[in-house]
Amino acid sequence: MLLFRGPGTLCGFRPTLYALPSANRYLATKAYDPLRILFCGSDEFSIASLKALHAEHLSRPDRIASIDVVCRPGKRVGRGLKKIQEVPIKAAATDLSLPIHEIDTFRGWTPPVLPEGPINLIVAVSFGLFVPPRIINGAKYGGLNVHPSLLPDFRGPAPLHHTLLNNRTRTGVTLQTLHLKHFDHGTILAQTPFPGFDIPNPASCTVQELLDVVAPKGAEILVEGIQKGLFVPPLQDVGWRPSADDGTLIHAAKIMPEDRHIDWTKWTLHDIQRRHHVLGPLWSKSLVASSGTSGGKPSFQHLRVIFSEFEEVALLKGCDQFSVVPGLPFIDGALPIELDKGNGVYVFTRDHKLVRIHQMKVEGGLTTDALRAARKARMIGERTFYSGDIGYTPFYNPLH
Repeated sequence: MLLFRGPGTLCGFRPTLYALPSANRYLATKAYDPLRILFCGSDEFSIASLKALHAEHLSRPDRIASIDVVCRPGKRVGRGLKKIQEVPIKAAATDLSLPIHEIDTFRGWTPPVLPEGPINLIVAVSFGLFVPPRIINGAKYGGLNVHPSLLPDFRGPAPLHHTLLNNRTRTGVTLQTLHLKHFDHGTILAQTPFPGFDIPNPASCTVQELLDVVAPKGAEILVEGIQKGLFVPPLQDVGWRPSADDGTLIHAAKIMPEDRHIDWTKWTLHDIQRRHHVLGPLWSKSLVASSGTSGGKPSFQHLRVIFSEFEEVALLKGCDQFSVVPGLPFIDGALPIELDKGNGVYVFTRDHKLVRIHQMKVEGGLTTDALRAARKARMIGERTFYSGDIGYTPFYNPLH
């Protein structure tokens, strides 16, 4: 069956027929006024969508009449907070010669009214601020959002990180409306067909590599949704619905420093490697000896230790005794430790895998060779354990 909406040319173009593979029927493009878009974005994912919209604007100004960009103001960073770090989309919008509005809150702010009329569509992509109902309801066609997951799975601000942390091999992108009360709860207007497309090299894929895949697909689904007028009522929800066999839906919470804190009692080597690969350098806390007191005994404090480079290695002769305490670092050498003897810093994981730490940083110091950093921070214990003629010197206590 062929469906048309209106008999003639509207908005400067005639209805176009699009096939719906799942339904084996056709749906006509809905007519709409030329769009005056308020685009809210921040990072590389949103930049891809902005550039795609701008290209559509140049080729079809009868569809997209104008684009104004909203971004958050730059933040002061670095020593003394003397440097201002701008959000990446500001430079992209400047290169495209688009009007830019920098706001840190929508409170008291009103979208611009253009000579052609008011903003009639809000597009928010990886923005970070909740667009309030006042702004959404003020636009004739409401709001749209692109999300890099198969919603409702991985709702939240960090879907790419959590997709990789959960060892997923497939993912997708979703075009939804902006919900008036909650993030990522809008009507799903278009979506990668379930179960999604393949993640390249999922075992080693980084967040940046996954971003390079999903950003153009997100831009594509946004432009196609606008071309088809999917935002024009009546809206059709085309999202997949999880069943009991699909498992628990995952909330993609914001990545916090604690997500990089190694739990030696629970994380396997695979867990540690995966988190390091996705989140960057991981950390633990260690008991560190400070200068001796008047009584000649050292005082201790817990400092953060950041691991920037490590690898799994074969078991060392006689080191099995340390495997019963995951997270207890030790050195394959006897006291006094000499830096030029080729000794290394080792630690066992929960699943009895041996890891050699090559580079690490003790809080207050610099990233350097692990043994050098440990000795400088006085993390090394005061006795050596021997296995035959092999000596091992542990740190004061397990990492935690």
